[in-house]
Amino acid sequence: MNRINLIKKHQTKLSKQYKELVEEAYNLRQIDAALSDISEFKAVKLLNKLNELKYLSREKTLHKL
Repeated sequence: MNRINLIKKHQTKLSKQYKELVEEAYNLRQIDAALSDISEFKAVKLLNKLNELKYLSREKTLHKL
């Protein structure tokens, strides 16, 4: 499996986790604001990681041009 495929696979996994954390944060908003904030913080950290991976996969495709 090449590097781009590994990055894409990792992006898919992180994207799923991100969506779950955002949904969890939304659902907890009315029940426990602190837990909601924690879930939202984790989601933001995952989003940053996704953006890094997006940049890495973009960088690799630019070299092919």
